[in-house]
Amino acid sequence: MTVDFSIKNAPKYRVATVEWSGKWSDTSIRSHFERLERSTKDEGLKTGKWIFRELSDNRFEACIEVKGDAKSNDKFRIRTLPSVPVASVAFDPDEVSPRVVYHGLNDWTRWRKKDGEIKGVRQAREVYGGNPWKDKSAWARTEVQFVVRK
Repeated sequence: MTVDFSIKNAPKYRVATVEWSGKWSDTSIRSHFERLERSTKDEGLKTGKWIFRELSDNRFEACIEVKGDAKSNDKFRIRTLPSVPVASVAFDPDEVSPRVVYHGLNDWTRWRKKDGEIKGVRQAREVYGGNPWKDKSAWARTEVQFVVRK
């Protein structure tokens, strides 16, 4: 499998979101996503990409792209993630360690900053084509994006 970094413009996403605070935990992330998935299905919404964002130390956000008419409610908030430039890499976590990918992307963006191609990195996020815990193809095409300032 080839793993390569690129800078591209990520599309804007209209998403249902849930935020929480606490220690990073795969179990917690999964439970928030699954609760959000149930809530969007209960509302009859069509869904798309799944996006995990770390907002700051110990603050996280689970986002599921929604299509059609959706309104915020007591279970989730509807918001739009704007189209932004990102440093991106897609990979299969069963073949390449996420730790290696994150470190590699971090070093690659540091060099892009030194070269003047970008001004800095704002935030990291993971984008999946669906539920990565249940859909093997979504997991196999994990995309890590660092939102960058040009």
